[in-house]
Amino acid sequence: MTAMRRQLQGMVRKTLLRLMPAQTIDLSRLDKVPDSLGWPLKRDGFDPVPRLAETRGEHPVHHLTSLLGMNVWLVTGLEEGREVLMEPRAYSTDIRPYVGQRGAADGDIGGLGFTDPPDHTRLRKLITPEFTMHRLERIRPMVNRIVEQQLDEVAAKASGSEVVDLIPTFAFPVPFLVICELLGLPDHDREVFRHLGSARFDVTEGGYGSLGAISDSREFLKDATRRQRSDPGPGLIGQILREHGDEINDYDLAGLADGVFTGGMETSAGMLAMGTAVLLGDRHTWNRLRDDDSSVDPVVEELLRYLSVVQVAFPRFAKEDRTVGGRQVHKGDVVLVSVPGVNRDPVFGEAPDTFDPERPAHGHLAFGHGLHRCIGSELARMELRTAFPALVRRFPQMRLAEGDLGFRQSSLVYGVDRVPVVPGPESAAQ
Repeated sequence: MTAMRRQLQGMVRKTLLRLMPAQTIDLSRLDKVPDSLGWPLKRDGFDPVPRLAETRGEHPVHHLTSLLGMNVWLVTGLEEGREVLMEPRAYSTDIRPYVGQRGAADGDIGGLGFTDPPDHTRLRKLITPEFTMHRLERIRPMVNRIVEQQLDEVAAKASGSEVVDLIPTFAFPVPFLVICELLGLPDHDREVFRHLGSARFDVTEGGYGSLGAISDSREFLKDATRRQRSDPGPGLIGQILREHGDEINDYDLAGLADGVFTGGMETSAGMLAMGTAVLLGDRHTWNRLRDDDSSVDPVVEELLRYLSVVQVAFPRFAKEDRTVGGRQVHKGDVVLVSVPGVNRDPVFGEAPDTFDPERPAHGHLAFGHGLHRCIGSELARMELRTAFPALVRRFPQMRLAEGDLGFRQSSLVYGVDRVPVVPGPESAAQ
């Protein structure tokens, strides 16, 4: 009887899914994310809340909640996370059918992260060449210049005040200016652009607030694209227009530019801010960065694993019934891969909740995995590998000042509001 009951339940479920109009599931109607869905976004300082590890210990694939008629699964195991992220044929990341008119009718949601093949394949081919190591080497002098420029600002602030906040002087402007120059945004657009960043990742106001911020960003970039179509600028937008102008419309190009913005600004700012705070609490590693060039890469990889600023991978909507980690995921279910969860998996060795640059951290999922792996991962690494050693060598005696870092809550991209430091004297080598 039990087997028959399960079979009947499955048949009823599949029938309802076929009959249910996609637009009846509207995530933008959520004016507040319920705790049953939002608790994996919470943190305890640099660490995920203990509940995340407890959930992984019970099962790496956990039924998180049921929401608006959909079952939501949380994946916290590394192997299971890779399996989900590597299966584009079994899952969709196209969220438009689930966001009502805010996304589906107005076309506000798109870009690589929310696009399935074949459109994803076509668009990614247009932008991938711009993020190869060969192309990125051309902008290394620009990254070095921006880092040194911001260290000059830290030094200038320190001359007038003993305590300097590294967020507005260093952690935010470095990736922000790199992205603006990379995209080719003129100076008069940058102040508007500056205000469109963190709001898109804040889910305290539910789906509508976050989707509205995405919409504003996309509209801004569509306007920038339209202006450059007749007079392409020197940056990424202009380069794609010169090489592929007839192959891509303003909407798609704005989506690509928005993806660069999304993946390259708030995430790198969070890494620079929190990474500096972690390093200031580990003087041995701080001094190694000053004295040993070979230490930079493993330190950066471990910081990426340990901090996991992107809290959840793009939601996967199951296109078919699947078994994941021994759990039955049905067509229409939502699967969320917790990046802090998978990156704290015990497979990374002893004490995965501690920062240890000696650990072999390669294989982490800080940049995602598979089809939707972050296209700007090497740019992010370049920024971090440049900025951390430059900061250490410029201010070898820097220390954290008293005061709360202001860890953010309920944000898809984790970060802090301030990093108060006492820079100390500049190195005599400068």
